[in-house]
Amino acid sequence: MPAHVHIPESELRTNRVRLRQWTKADFEPFGALNCDPQVMRHFPALLSREQSDAHASRMRALIEERGWGFWATDWLQPGGADPQFIGFVGIHVPIAELPFSPCVEIGWRLARPFWGKGLASEAAQLAMRAGFETLKLPEIVSFTSRENLRSRAVMQRLGMHSRPEDHFDHPAVPEGHPVRPHCLYRITRDEWLAQEPQR
Repeated sequence: MPAHVHIPESELRTNRVRLRQWTKADFEPFGALNCDPQVMRHFPALLSREQSDAHASRMRALIEERGWGFWATDWLQPGGADPQFIGFVGIHVPIAELPFSPCVEIGWRLARPFWGKGLASEAAQLAMRAGFETLKLPEIVSFTSRENLRSRAVMQRLGMHSRPEDHFDHPAVPEGHPVRPHCLYRITRDEWLAQEPQR
């Protein structure tokens, strides 16, 4: 894979959502998202503003380095209103050493007012297309706490599949924590190409 890949902005947007590089203006709403107990229900802990800002800075730096990553995501409001930051969606190389490493994951985290509108699935389809068409990845994975039914439903809508034997305990989550048990979803490039004409 090249050190840096240019993905045209036109390939990272639909009529409703766009994926883009992070700006400082995103840090405040991202901080609010990361201290919402409902949004963070399936994570080990809420993030402080300092932790949230550091997380956003890392995501921005990785996009600068690679040309792709967990992009800041906007809702393109109807009627010409200003785009509204809703969270992040994208593809990423996990830092933790996982049972299925090396891998590229697809992931998302949206503010609660934007749940249930199909925005996560729509934006994730853009990220998956970038991964398979531009980066030519052989496979993309996704994983979450086994109890995170909302995210698991998005993974299924993306055409990803899970096997019970692929369930694992996330090594970055403390032993005994209720979100440590995780499930893994996968999709290969060939599987994605086979279903792409139906999109």
